Amino acid sequence: MNRRHFLQSTLAVPILERILSTNIFAQSFQSSFQELPNMNMTKTILIAADPFAVTLKDALSVHLRGKGYEVIDLGATQNEEIPYFESAAEVCKAIQSGKSDRAILLCGTGMGMSIVANRFKGIVASVVESVFAAKMCRVINNANVLCLGAMIWGDWMAKEAVDVFLTTKFTDGLEPLADFLKDAEKKVEAIRDKN
Repeated sequence: MNRRHFLQSTLAVPILERILSTNIFAQSFQSSFQELPNMNMTKTILIAADPFAVTLKDALSVHLRGKGYEVIDLGATQNEEIPYFESAAEVCKAIQSGKSDRAILLCGTGMGMSIVANRFKGIVASVVESVFAAKMCRVINNANVLCLGAMIWGDWMAKEAVDVFLTTKFTDGLEPLADFLKDAEKKVEAIRDKN
């Protein structure tokens, strides 16, 4: 069954309903107040912001530490301005060196961080503007860097997006499309290698 027929079939409906009800809508209001069941308590998360997003970065760092994550901050602080193109590069180099396999980058819109991050081999950075997109960038694209814009996101919803991003697995809920998605991931990375 090809992708188009799958998405139009009745088989897709229960799978998509499962995705929509998992961790986003059914649990979204609860996740800020209790531990999410899939959180890995020993995980290291890299985080960085440019000067526009330091306040949001600090709120997310506190949130993640409260969930048991080790947070490594490689970006601007209240006392030090670092432009997005420098901090995004530092985070991507740290991922490439094995310090972590996931990161969160923040700037005014998330776009600048995403553009820089996607220049690095092995990095799939997704700028998102909804909790649903934060989940689906993991499910469909196996993104390893989440980019958020402080001009767009409030603290509470950004925490929801980060939680979903960190607890969602590649192809989760789209198992009938797993082979296609894994093959697409390889082909997309091969495009970067050729250009």
